[in-house]
Amino acid sequence: MRRADLKAVGEVRRALRELLRHRCRPDTADVAELLVTELVTNALVHTDQGAEVSASVRADRLRVEVRDFNPQRIHPYVPSADDGTHGRGLLLVEALADAWGVDPLALGRGKVVWFELDAAGAHM
Repeated sequence: MRRADLKAVGEVRRALRELLRHRCRPDTADVAELLVTELVTNALVHTDQGAEVSASVRADRLRVEVRDFNPQRIHPYVPSADDGTHGRGLLLVEALADAWGVDPLALGRGKVVWFELDAAGAHM
């Protein structure tokens, strides 16, 4: 995905929904779609080199990773009342994910922002 290609966010959501259709509870899939939307949008808006997305369901955990090519660290941002809806993505990830983090890639080649959700009760 390239920065200018924000329509790719919807494509990522649909692909994740299809992956999770028979692997997770519907409420887990809904949260995963929301969080991947936030992370992919952040990656596309704040970098010029696009992003890569991967997702896996193992045992009772869903893990989604969004790799971008900007080594700058990210931190949750507490928006002011004047920001509208801007800046709330990482706060949503922090609030809704069971675990999340940012892993820098070697040699300053970017980072991976990831989240995990409990997928217990999945239809596997």
